[in-house]
Amino acid sequence: MSGAAALSRPRWSRLLLAGLLVLGLTACASTKGPGSPGQKLDPWESWNRKVFNFNESVDEAVLKPVATAYSEVVPSPVRQGVDNFFGNVGDAWSAVNLFLQGRFKIGVQQTMRFAVNSTLGFAGVLDIASEAGLERHSEDLGKTFGRWGTGTGAYVVWPFFGPSSVRDSFALPFDRLASPALVLEGGNSKAAIIALQTINARANFLRAGEMLDGIALDKYTFIRDAYLTKRRSFEDDDEEDDYEVLTPETPANPQADR
Repeated sequence: MSGAAALSRPRWSRLLLAGLLVLGLTACASTKGPGSPGQKLDPWESWNRKVFNFNESVDEAVLKPVATAYSEVVPSPVRQGVDNFFGNVGDAWSAVNLFLQGRFKIGVQQTMRFAVNSTLGFAGVLDIASEAGLERHSEDLGKTFGRWGTGTGAYVVWPFFGPSSVRDSFALPFDRLASPALVLEGGNSKAAIIALQTINARANFLRAGEMLDGIALDKYTFIRDAYLTKRRSFEDDDEEDDYEVLTPETPANPQADR
């Protein structure tokens, strides 16, 4: 690879992040008036609600019934093993993102967690690392962009994929690649792994979903605000810090108001 080509990648990365930041700030600045942080970051609420309702319909007609049958037919230990397996793959991607964020201490711990479960835990089916005191630190590329200083941007709901933001939408394709399906060549095998991962994840939220249906007056608003609140914080070493969502109302120093 030539020197010019090698220099072009970080330049394009900076341009991508800069464009994402400008888009997020523009979307945030386009909303005015009092309200929750979610309202200020949701300039496309009308469209988002339509997509949200579509996703709810798909979930009610397909995902929820299949996930319910899966949880009733498949024994709990087997479901736990499947959950551990996919979680172990996610641990590897989390380790990559921790190193990209410059959090090398936790990155090494996360790498050790993945190595222990991949070997002693039979490819992650058994969560030996947790028993050994190696806790899970879940990270993704969207959080890495946030660590690099990119604002969350406007809230957006994608068909099938659900809640996201402008920043997280750029990271979504890469985060979705962090799956065992990536190493498989056959199309049917890939589809089977993706389907199992989706059904297993939905089965884990059956009870929480029922509780949410019972307590949330406006499910869309509840999920939106919960998502944005969750995306504003991440673990830094052994402490949990808040990092800012870059909006006109947010001070440059997140500790300034404390």
